[in-house]
Amino acid sequence: MRKGFVAVGVALAAVLAFSPLAWSTAKSIKVGINAEITGDIPKVGEGTKFAAQMWLEEVMAAGGLEVGGKKYPVELVVEDNEAKAESAVKANTKMITEDEVLVIVGPQSSKQAIPAGDVANNYATPMITPWSTNPDATKDRPFVFRGCFLDPFQGPVLANFITEEFGFTKAAVLYDVASDYPKGLAEFFKEAWEKVHGPGSVVAFESFTTKDADFSSQLTKIIQSGAEVLFTPQYYNEVALIVQQAHELGWNKPIVGSDSWGSAETVELCGKDCTAFSSAAITPQPAPRVPPRISSIATRQNSAMCPTMWPP
Repeated sequence: MRKGFVAVGVALAAVLAFSPLAWSTAKSIKVGINAEITGDIPKVGEGTKFAAQMWLEEVMAAGGLEVGGKKYPVELVVEDNEAKAESAVKANTKMITEDEVLVIVGPQSSKQAIPAGDVANNYATPMITPWSTNPDATKDRPFVFRGCFLDPFQGPVLANFITEEFGFTKAAVLYDVASDYPKGLAEFFKEAWEKVHGPGSVVAFESFTTKDADFSSQLTKIIQSGAEVLFTPQYYNEVALIVQQAHELGWNKPIVGSDSWGSAETVELCGKDCTAFSSAAITPQPAPRVPPRISSIATRQNSAMCPTMWPP
């Protein structure tokens, strides 16, 4: 989410340049923020809102956002999608039809970004999701963009990483079947894993439904399956519960996650029990260098930092 607003700033100017009628008569450029401020993953929305405010400060310090050779002041319109698909749709509809925003950033989660993207595309309003890795968020939608990799890429990378790092051949997967992101990534991971290790090498493919808090049944099956590693592409609010319950049931093998683990809250709630996760960060600089923007964010709002979302 934080990483998105540097690229988004450039993308906004580029996208709006192709819609001169939208901004040529405007006194300011209204940017909509569709964020998960409340609901299951409020830290995601908190980071989104904070990043947007930092980006706005930078834009205003530069005298506005330059489009078509002219600088315009920027206004933010922030809407809470409550981490719900229907609320994300309502937020986009309101911002486009009532607030008259010219471009929208977010939602972050694929569960919200996919339906919200349909609204933006239908209204021919550019939308950029910094964090949605599900292909359906942008598929066949010329007005919807993303600032991250795709799950068809992430799934094989994770499968190869686990294979090379641990040498395992049997994996288990636990995912939320009612949420687009974990469901899609779980399927891409399974396909990639079995391509490497053969059919049936994902020895347990267990699911649950959003809001579930007891995973003992699925975890018992996973433990009994003979799996050597557990892959669970869930959000920070669920990871700690899964890890804790797995250990209580006797699981003592690695548990691996995805980019959705990339939150300070994952580290706080899960700690050393969480083995690894993939990152959506773009870091062209050598590892020892810490870009000034990262230092600035960390200094100003450490609690909202998310390592997978640091800007370049």
